[in-house]
Amino acid sequence: MTDETKESLTVYRLLPSLSEYQGLHPNGFDILRTMRWQRVGDEADRPTRLRAEWLGERSWSKSEFPSGSPSAPVLSRRLVESLGDGLLAAGSLVPVDIDGAKDDDYFLYLVEQVVDCLDLRRSSKPKTGSGEVKKPVYRPEALPAHLAAFRLPQFPRAVQ
Repeated sequence: MTDETKESLTVYRLLPSLSEYQGLHPNGFDILRTMRWQRVGDEADRPTRLRAEWLGERSWSKSEFPSGSPSAPVLSRRLVESLGDGLLAAGSLVPVDIDGAKDDDYFLYLVEQVVDCLDLRRSSKPKTGSGEVKKPVYRPEALPAHLAAFRLPQFPRAVQ
């Protein structure tokens, strides 16, 4: 990686559209179990399915990325197919069961890769308890540019 490439790397946190789209609300038990797996790594907590329900007006379109939870990015089948196998380098796809929905094919992107690439000196201090980092600054030489997503050891419940 050249110095010029290092300077152009950017990390994003995915957020759903704020316009009039239906969003997915994950089942509370399933999301807690997912966060426990992300924090502890116990295979007994590893999700095999995620239950959810649509929120918003039925007349609104369904988003390709309908979940705002930093722990549980949910992607449509169309989005998964367009992003290709690059997603699988960082994790796996878990089916989402949507209450009362027919022909809605969505997947929880279960990111397994935890990468220690945070510049602790320049980033905001992780919050006590959650580990949330409000202002992350990454070390360019440690940033996993080959991965579609990753999690930080300081805040393992959030997908970057």
